[in-house]
Formats: sequence, structure tokens, C-alpha cells
Amino acid sequence: MTAQPTGPAPGGTTAWASHDPSDHASDARALAFVDAHPVRPIPAAGQVDASPIAGTPATGYAELFAAVVPETRTRGNDIHLPISLAFATRLCDAYPAADRELVSVAIILHDTGWAHVDESRILSEGFSGDWRKAAIRYEHESEGCTVARRVLPGLGYGLDFIEQVCTIIDGHDTRPVAFSLEDALVRDADRLWRFDHAGIALASSWFGMDPAVYSDRLRSEILPELITQAAVEMGTADLDRSVALLRTEVIR
Repeated sequence: MTAQPTGPAPGGTTAWASHDPSDHASDARALAFVDAHPVRPIPAAGQVDASPIAGTPATGYAELFAAVVPETRTRGNDIHLPISLAFATRLCDAYPAADRELVSVAIILHDTGWAHVDESRILSEGFSGDWRKAAIRYEHESEGCTVARRVLPGLGYGLDFIEQVCTIIDGHDTRPVAFSLEDALVRDADRLWRFDHAGIALASSWFGMDPAVYSDRLRSEILPELITQAAVEMGTADLDRSVALLRTEVIR
């Protein structure tokens, strides 16, 4: 998740261009979400579990995962999606007002579109340069909606629910603002998996960074992007454990 380098950041890491906060800011859905949740990061209403994510794997959704197994074989989705679902489950515990089913289905499907774009362009375009505006990012979001509309009707989901899922998928990388609490939880879960040591191992290689530099970037640039306080607490605790495990203070 990076854009063009803009210069040195504190601690010797590289600063990266971020979203233009004015983009989509006037959308009525974004404005309504800000009005409903004016305090950022959004305080948790329920229990926040910041223990190692491996201790509470998500359960259920076996039929949905089975329906998209081919889509899990691209870009590490077979690791990314179940870990992200586990984080999403914890976030729903912390924010019980959210529609848990919508969050769970959307996070499982959000990156399935990577399996339906030109794989040779995923790393060259989707993880380099100004990634937030890369055409392949928009393509994978659109293809993810196509996957959702293909698999969900056969699993008993109605058209209105499916379109809510697609609203979250469409823009989860390229739109800088959330439209709903469920949208926000999916966005945070999509980022939180990277703080786990498995996420660091995979994602650091995508960006051509060593684990130490990538961990520095997570702390300085991705933690501030998290929308909910629960996600901030989970991400901070997980990153602290990961950098200690990976000995990034000396292996850099």
C-alpha cells in the first residue's frame, strides 16, 4: 500500500504520498458517516481484544470460502483473507452496532478481484508508484464486485445485501473515505493483517522492502490511517509483538 516517495520521514524511513482527503469528502454517504462518528479514531463500544490474532481464528463461512478458492490462489489471498476475517470478527465485537454479516462477507470477498486481472501487472503497477491511482487497483475492485454478484445469490444472499457488499468492495483501496461503519471496519481489517508477522513477511516482499523498513512504515504511516480506536489498539499491540519476534531493531 504505497504511493510515490515524497522524501525522508522521521526515523529514516521513506515518506509516501497519501490520499487527497478532499476526494469523495462531499459525498452524502461520507458526510453522514462523519456526522454519526465525529470522534476519530472512533471509540469502541464493546470489548477490544488485542491478543495475538492466531489465538482466535474466525469461524463459519465455509461455503463462501469454498466458492472462491480459485480467487484465493492469487496475491497471497489464502493468507490475507482468513487473517483479515479474524480481525474483522474482533472489530465487530468492539463495534456491536455494525452489521456483522455484511462486514464478514465483504472482507472475505474484497480482494478476490486480484484473481481476474493481469497477474503480471499486480506488483509492477498495484504496489509501486502512485498505487492509489493505479488502473489495476480500480480493476481489481470492479472484478471483486463481479465475483460477489456471481457467488452470493447461490448462497442465499439477496440483491440489496449484495449491492451493499459491492459498495464496500468498490473503493476499498482507491476511495479515501468510508461510507458506513461496516465500510470502516472492512478497511481497518484489510490493514490490520499487515501488522501480524505473517502479513509483514508477505507484504514487505510485495513492496520490495525488508521487514524492518516495512515495520517502520506500518507504525508511521498505516497506524494513523486506521479509522477505529479498536483497530489502533490491535495494530499497535500486534506490531510491537511482530518487531520483537522479527528482531527488526538489529536485522535492518
